[in-house]
Amino acid sequence: MFAIDKTIMLLIDVQGQLSQLMYEKEKLFKSLGNLIQGMKILEVPIIWMEQIPKNLGPTTEAVSKYLTGDEPIEKFSFSCCGEPEFMDKFKKAGRTQVLLTGIETHICVFQTGYDLINQGCDVQVVSDCVSSRTKENKDVGIQRIVQAGGQVTCVEMVFFELLRAAQGDNFKQIVKLIK
Repeated sequence: MFAIDKTIMLLIDVQGQLSQLMYEKEKLFKSLGNLIQGMKILEVPIIWMEQIPKNLGPTTEAVSKYLTGDEPIEKFSFSCCGEPEFMDKFKKAGRTQVLLTGIETHICVFQTGYDLINQGCDVQVVSDCVSSRTKENKDVGIQRIVQAGGQVTCVEMVFFELLRAAQGDNFKQIVKLIK
C-alpha cells in the first residue's frame, strides 16, 4: 500500500501535437487533471517532465493549467532517470513510492518505470493517466511495467489508497473531484 508521505507522482511528456494523437486523449487529460488536483490537495509532490519541448512543444494546456507554480524539467533520454536534473530532484524528494503518468506508455513511461523499479522503488502505473498512440501499445507498456515488478492502479484507487479513511477535509475535497 502506498502512503502519502512516501509517494511522488511523475508526469511524463504530455506535450504538443503528440498528446493530441493519444488513444482516448480526452479521458487521459480529464484523469490527469483530477489526479494532479488530488495530489496537490494531499500535498504529494509532482515531478513534471517534458521531452525536448523545443521540438515537441509544451505540455498540453488541458493538463498544464493544473500545474501553476511548477516548472517542467526538460529531458532528452526516454527514461526520466537518464536526466541528472530529474534524478537530483527525485532523490531530494526522498520518496520511494512512484505513481507513473504520461505518454507514451510503451516508451518513456515504461523505461522510466523499469529504471525506478531497478533502483528499488515501488512503482504503480496509473492506467487511466497513461496512453500511447494505440491501445495495443498502451496495453503492452503497462504489461511490461508489471512484468518488471510494478503494479497497475487507477485515479480513484490512488486517492482512496492514500486517504485510507472516508473522513476529513482532504476526503471531502477528493470526493468532489471524482463526482
